[in-house]
Amino acid sequence: MREQMQQEAILTFKITGMSCTSCSNTIEKSLNKTDGILKATVNFASEKATVHYLPTKIRSGEIQKQISKLGFEAAMQEEAINGEKDEDEIKVQKAKKTMAVSAILSTLIMVLMMIDMFVVMVPGYLFITAALGFPIIFGTGWYVHKGSYKAIKNKSANMDVLVTLGSLPPYLIGLLGFFFPVQTFIEMATTIMTLHLVGKYLEVRAKGRASQAIKKLIQMGAKTAKILIDNEEIEVSVKELQVGNVMLIRPGEKIPTDGIVIEGNSLIDESMATGESMPVKRKVGDNVIGATLNKQGLLKVEVTKVGNDTFLSQVIKLVEECQGSKVPIQEFADRITGYFVPAIIVLTLFTFISFNVFPGVHLGIIRWGAAFLPWINPNLTPFTLSFVTATAVLVISCPCALGLGTPTALMVSSGIGAEKGILIRNGEAIQTFKDVKVIAFDKTGTLTKGKPEITDLLTVNEISDEELLYFAASLEHASEHPLAHAIVEKAVYSKMTLGTVVDFESITGMGVSGLLDGDKILVGNRRLMQNNEVAYERYENTLVRLEEEAKTAMMIAKNNNLMGIIAVADPLKEDSAPAIKELESMGIKTVMITGDNARTAAAIGKKVGIGEFVAEVLPDGKVAEITRLQKDYGLVAMVGDGINDAPALKQANVGIAIGTGTDIAIEAADVTLVRGELSDIISAIKLSRATFRKIKENYFWAWFYNAIAIPVAMLGLLHPMIGASAMSLSSLNVVYNSLRLKKVNIEPSYKK
Repeated sequence: MREQMQQEAILTFKITGMSCTSCSNTIEKSLNKTDGILKATVNFASEKATVHYLPTKIRSGEIQKQISKLGFEAAMQEEAINGEKDEDEIKVQKAKKTMAVSAILSTLIMVLMMIDMFVVMVPGYLFITAALGFPIIFGTGWYVHKGSYKAIKNKSANMDVLVTLGSLPPYLIGLLGFFFPVQTFIEMATTIMTLHLVGKYLEVRAKGRASQAIKKLIQMGAKTAKILIDNEEIEVSVKELQVGNVMLIRPGEKIPTDGIVIEGNSLIDESMATGESMPVKRKVGDNVIGATLNKQGLLKVEVTKVGNDTFLSQVIKLVEECQGSKVPIQEFADRITGYFVPAIIVLTLFTFISFNVFPGVHLGIIRWGAAFLPWINPNLTPFTLSFVTATAVLVISCPCALGLGTPTALMVSSGIGAEKGILIRNGEAIQTFKDVKVIAFDKTGTLTKGKPEITDLLTVNEISDEELLYFAASLEHASEHPLAHAIVEKAVYSKMTLGTVVDFESITGMGVSGLLDGDKILVGNRRLMQNNEVAYERYENTLVRLEEEAKTAMMIAKNNNLMGIIAVADPLKEDSAPAIKELESMGIKTVMITGDNARTAAAIGKKVGIGEFVAEVLPDGKVAEITRLQKDYGLVAMVGDGINDAPALKQANVGIAIGTGTDIAIEAADVTLVRGELSDIISAIKLSRATFRKIKENYFWAWFYNAIAIPVAMLGLLHPMIGASAMSLSSLNVVYNSLRLKKVNIEPSYKK
């Protein structure tokens, strides 16, 4: 299993030719049975297939061929994105043209029918209607019959099969009128097909609106960049940029790709990345994000990331992953949908047979309905009535509404989240997030700003402040810990020349050690001092006082003799306390898990309003704490920096990474908060609840519609043309209900 995980690759394909979720289920089942494919999910709404596979066993081209054998076309996602034209717009225009042709011809047929029925008999009426109907049934509607053939060939039934059965037999039976005195159904056949095409056009247009998130993100990127080569400015395509190139970015221009400022300073509009409207200051040494806007000064930026490694590409990848994933509730709906079309065909045959076996019963119901329903004609022959009734059952049923319920809601919510700097990795996180009982927080960089500062320098044995800082900063210079950065920054600010450390060792959860100028230097907590037999007990009261002030106290020892204490404080984020308060008011318990000592943890907990905390926990111990909370309370979310807390984020039911810009760690977390503000956790929970509410509403209306409409159609009280209209409206209702998510306010209460 470990070898498989190491070799696993992921590809996204754009699939064309699907008419409903039965098609997506057919592709998904086929791919999941294929050797070398670990997992495949197919999203009907976004028309994408996400495939986890082993490159050593199967190639991408073979996966495409597998999809093609089923009668569908598959293109690599990169190929689809890099196309010159907007694919959604092409589909909308094609569907519009098909609908228009069909609608014009159907209108002519209906006008002729009204003239023939109420004004004067039209000479050659049957021939004219048959000729006008032929381009509809076998022209604009040909792709429907083609889809039916593919479905039957794959031993599955989809929406196309229902529409074909509702239009093709009525048209062909109508042609018998040339030879026998039978009722013509050509008008009904062409109207059913036209209404289906109208519904498809409206659905394609609505789905295009739901998938705007990816499109907007792609359009955000700059197309060209100005780079300096031998001090000469050259304009190149963004695709030609390489790591190490120096870009020249003037005020008002987009930053072409991720990089680091090497000259100049400016205000950068990073709203596309963080959702924050206020520009942020960037100077030499700061990272900048591609597609953000330079508002003020001239910048020279060295390229650090290109192509798929850039922040924008990672965001697009996250949104695609979310849109291509499945919410657990959708798995159940997909199973039901798989049986839906076959069940409708059985009910249709049952209705037709029952009508001819028990005509008296059915005619009694139809005569009763004719008293208040103008479209019912009880004077038709029993065979004609049975045929019309069976056709109504076929066309009223709509599995599309069931299939669109979840993916359209996910597409809209993931787009909303991306715009606000909330990146949701998968659909399961959305369903889980709404039911979270406990949220566990790391301290440094999560509740606090993660940029600590030295607050106290306390020396012993006639050691000077400068000497104490020299030893501590020289040693901590090799460390990546945020507290170490505070000490080093203080030394650099004091223009101090640091010494060279050898045999440096970082001791997890304790501190660091190393040799400096031949002396053994220790910087760390009580446990480190105890392990090296450094006497510090007489300064215990000082340590306690500093810790009760929410400061982290680090002791510095030289050759196992205490030199002094440096206290560092990491200021709280401005929104930590109000965010914790609102989470608690929402019925969610908050817990802090930190490697810091108990007194500092208690002080921080008191300031932000967290009553329960676990202190002095090593990184691997956080996993055990998350497991304990899951046993005690149920679903647990963990908020951390996404790197040091990666194991705990994975263990949690929902892992939330706090990140800013290019520092985002997306691999460990289910949700990433780009701005790094805790208020976004509240927004993410509200978005989760709103999304799942929409999903449940979509399923309710889809099931309610079918539960009411199918029995009415079976009783013969629904005309097939009305059924075809209602079928289209059912799918549209689901899509537009999902789009209403955009109007939901997910801001925290204290920000309103």
